[in-house]
Formats: sequence, C-alpha cells, structure tokens
Amino acid sequence: MAEEFSIGEIADMAGIPASTIRYYERIGILPAPRRSSGQRRYARDVLPVLAIIQLAKDANFSLPEIHDLLYGEESGPTPSLRWRELASRKLREVDEVIARAQAMKHLLEEGLRCASLQYELDACALLTSVADPRPEC
Repeated sequence: MAEEFSIGEIADMAGIPASTIRYYERIGILPAPRRSSGQRRYARDVLPVLAIIQLAKDANFSLPEIHDLLYGEESGPTPSLRWRELASRKLREVDEVIARAQAMKHLLEEGLRCASLQYELDACALLTSVADPRPEC
C-alpha cells in the first residue's frame, strides 16, 4: 500500500497551513482525499498539485483561473495548453497594469515639476483654509 500522510504532515511538506488545504478541497481545487477513521489521508502525489497551485497564486491567478488550469477544458485539453492560454491572458493584464502605473508615474512626476500647479494648489482656498468661505479655485 502506498504511503499516506495526515493533513498536518502534507501541510508541513507543502509549507502551507492545513486550513488552506481544507479550503482548496471545499472549493474544488483539490479533490477530497481518502479518509481513514474520519481523518484525511493523502498520497504524496498531492504535493505537485499544491506546488502548481502556489505557482499560479504567485502569478496572481484567481482561484477560478487555478481551477481552470487544473481541471478546465475551456482553455485547452491539457494542463500545459491551459497554462499557455491563462498565462498569455495574465500577461496582457499585467501589461495593462504596467501601462496604467507608468501613466500615473508620469502624471506625478509632471505634477512635481509644474510650478504653476503647485502655485494653484497653494492659492486654492478650498485646500488651504476651510474657514475662508470664498474659494478662489
């Protein structure tokens, strides 16, 4: 018979809390393990699945995306094809986030260089004095 481990032992081997493993089972990312006397018993082959889940989480995949990666057919018939599709989609999202961050950085840098903006901010009664009822900006 193959060696089996408790949830605590698997959690220690994987470096994650046992509660995380139970959560993954509850939402269907991990299949329910065999039980012996009511206790979960895991084969060592669950460790690579947990490693893939962690890799996907590190790549900022959502839990539904991780489920699709492991079991879905929408993105491809094999895990490697599903990874390619999901990773390509995620790269487009990351590129959009980077573009927004670069635009924000440019705006902030320009705002720091713009003396007239700083003067307008300093001269704006709404920003400098709540007591003065006549706003100038």
